[in-house]
Amino acid sequence: MHGNALCPGLGDYLIAQARNNHWSNNRLHSACLRLSATEYYQKRPSFFGSIQIHLDHIVFVDWLYLERLTGKQYLPADVGEELHSELAPLVEDQVKADRALIKYCEAAKPETLASKVSFKLLDGTQHTEAVWGVLAHLFTHQIHHRGQVHDMLSATSVAPPQLDQFFLSSDLQLREVELKALNLPIE
Repeated sequence: MHGNALCPGLGDYLIAQARNNHWSNNRLHSACLRLSATEYYQKRPSFFGSIQIHLDHIVFVDWLYLERLTGKQYLPADVGEELHSELAPLVEDQVKADRALIKYCEAAKPETLASKVSFKLLDGTQHTEAVWGVLAHLFTHQIHHRGQVHDMLSATSVAPPQLDQFFLSSDLQLREVELKALNLPIE
């Protein structure tokens, strides 16, 4: 841990965000796995137009930013517009990305979080950002698009899952079984 019991530090917060991301994705994917193929692929008024495209975009961007942060290649060299056309392999890949992100955040030292990372955007422009800022952006990105999928689920036969019961100890009983199943700390 990077802070103390009274006031956790930035590293602790980012670790908690990475763990929450894994839990939230698990809940959202569990709901989506109960959808019919028609509901999953259906065109809907949304940023990307379907639940499938949103979920694929989330895992794509997770891998893209992990590449930028670690220098490792996670995405196929010939990646196109879509990583996954089916939900089951997408879920498997998202679990791997979630675990890699947790591992990265758990290992990050304060000096790593304060350091800079340079990368090219998809349009080719070069940018340099603080690592902590890149992680904050990534978590906001995930929350944003999960919220869109959550909204789209409300127009299907599957109820959208509760995604805001992660951080407070008063909500622990609502997530404890899932945290154990995901091998996340019970806090």
